[in-house]
Amino acid sequence: METATKPNHIGRKISRIRELRGMKQETLAEELGISQQAVSKIEQSEKVEDDKLEQIAKVLGVTKEAIGNFSEELAINYFNNFNDSSEGTFNNHCTFNPLDKLMDSYEENRKLYERLLKSEQDKIGYLEKLMKEK
Repeated sequence: METATKPNHIGRKISRIRELRGMKQETLAEELGISQQAVSKIEQSEKVEDDKLEQIAKVLGVTKEAIGNFSEELAINYFNNFNDSSEGTFNNHCTFNPLDKLMDSYEENRKLYERLLKSEQDKIGYLEKLMKEK
């Protein structure tokens, strides 16, 4: 009996790593300087050009090799094996700094606020210009 192997679908791996990092497509798009639709298209692609993959990896905080080698099964095993071998109990030590997560979220919200504020200022400027023309 022959078993079919899953193709190395880089787009799905990018999507999954992005989700695990708690990042939205819009955020990844902004960091890459492309549209959200372009990110969606990348995540649907089986292959991604090396230079684009390098950029994506940098934004996601991983290497392009990590993206290529990503496996859902390995990720689950990794998180399930946080056992303290001395006592056999769950290891409650953080593997990340919660303040970093908080600051990342703050920074994303700040950028969004600045974009919204700029948009509103542009609208006001446009409306003022229309009012002067009348």
